[in-house]
Amino acid sequence: MMEHNDDGYIRAMVDADLESVLAWRNHPSVRTWMYTQHEISLHEHRAWFEKANSDSSRILLVYLHNEVPSGFIHFKASSGKIAEWGFYANPAAPKGTGKKMGAAALKYAFESCQMYKVHGQVLAYNERSIHYHLALRFQSEGILRAQHFDGFKYHDIHCFGLLADEWQKFQA
Repeated sequence: MMEHNDDGYIRAMVDADLESVLAWRNHPSVRTWMYTQHEISLHEHRAWFEKANSDSSRILLVYLHNEVPSGFIHFKASSGKIAEWGFYANPAAPKGTGKKMGAAALKYAFESCQMYKVHGQVLAYNERSIHYHLALRFQSEGILRAQHFDGFKYHDIHCFGLLADEWQKFQA
């Protein structure tokens, strides 16, 4: 299960990745864009990993750039070969890592997993992720108004989707 691009590839997340992935997830520059913004403990993270890793609808991946783990991607598949995705890069990864990681992840989803569609949701204040989805050729599928309450305020959520045939058009 490896999808390569210029200098990176993805592989299945393993137990040895837990501490690195947790450190990235808990970094303030990542955590601020998440639905759950508290610092996650290693115990909580390990319980999540064990549950998610035993769920056949979930795919947990690590992106390696020049052989260095540099990002995390997950897919949650539903019926009809449709999967929701989520991701984050190591905050210390080189500029451009996110785009390469996304390209490798989408190639994996559409070619290896034969997904029909990948979709994602982005908090409205995360303009960088909104632009990221658009740069990867996702289409805007609407806005869920005041859908997420962070404990202080309600936030809109932007919904994005990319169909396999749309992705394929841009691979030539």
